[in-house]
Amino acid sequence: MFSGIIATTARIVAVEPLQDGVRLSVDVGQWDISDVAIGDSIAHNGVCLTAITKQGSVLQYDVSRETLNCTVGLDAPGEVNLEKAMTLSDRLGGHLVSGHVDGVGEVLQFVPVAESHELVIRAPRDIAGFIARKGSITVDGVSLTVNWVRGTDFSINLIPHTVEVTTLKRLKTGSKVNLEIDLIARYVERMLEWKKESAE
Repeated sequence: MFSGIIATTARIVAVEPLQDGVRLSVDVGQWDISDVAIGDSIAHNGVCLTAITKQGSVLQYDVSRETLNCTVGLDAPGEVNLEKAMTLSDRLGGHLVSGHVDGVGEVLQFVPVAESHELVIRAPRDIAGFIARKGSITVDGVSLTVNWVRGTDFSINLIPHTVEVTTLKRLKTGSKVNLEIDLIARYVERMLEWKKESAE
């Protein structure tokens, strides 16, 4: 589990094709990974990956074709948001994030508004119903609060700090982003489904 509070940005420096997916090499720079062991989970742009090697400041991960098909930002060199998995003693500064992407959204607008930025995203129709005004959403691993929802489109206000310390600063109209809906919304849907199935 994660909180959606980004610890650092890093760079994918190599993408090696595998038979069914790719192997990523990620240089974390000065970020402290002394507590990271082989097999640990780290979220990359909101995608939970398992560390398979660790050499200096470079971590490697194997990413399956299925994961690549369901996400963006993991198939080429570039900057990514990182967060280590939570421990039971950590503060939950964002919201409960599983690191399992529900869909890929498209940026419709990213514009400055006073000191902040407004980010408007179009979500895939099959997950749009889970996005609620003042609810939580994860965008490329960043825990954010929804301002408004209109059909499949929703708006987020980004404070200067969030823009500065994450990859969201590089977004533009047409950019693709990883979306994870609120974990509680998933369970509410399943409970309602089961109630309906049981009644039938």
